[in-house]
Amino acid sequence: MMDRDSSKKQLTAWKFAPAIICFCLVLFLICLPEDSLPDKHSWLDITYLDKFVHAIMFATMTFLFLLPIAESNMYQKVKRHYFIRICISACIWGLATEFIQKYYVPSRSFDIFDWVADSAGITIAWIYCRKFHRR
Repeated sequence: MMDRDSSKKQLTAWKFAPAIICFCLVLFLICLPEDSLPDKHSWLDITYLDKFVHAIMFATMTFLFLLPIAESNMYQKVKRHYFIRICISACIWGLATEFIQKYYVPSRSFDIFDWVADSAGITIAWIYCRKFHRR
């Protein structure tokens, strides 16, 4: 018979629901045409603000995928393998979003620095989960 604390650490698909919702939100946001984004002369016209937005979006998404793994009762070695797989997958997804923007979204283009910002956000989420959420 499992005690309550042990049952909270079981890994279920429902624990990934926030991450999946965030993934879909990221997909929606990157598919918006440029004319639906804020005007370049608005208050959002801060140097490299879009890079911070990319980093925050991907850090949040990656964190939400890593958190259920981090708080599960898996062995540390298994958690590390999942962390690596999730982070590599998120980096590939970030690169894929740039190609989606280039080929399928009107008036959007490929920007390697957006992908670098995505990868930086992913790295931040990985470091944060390793430091504060691994058990």
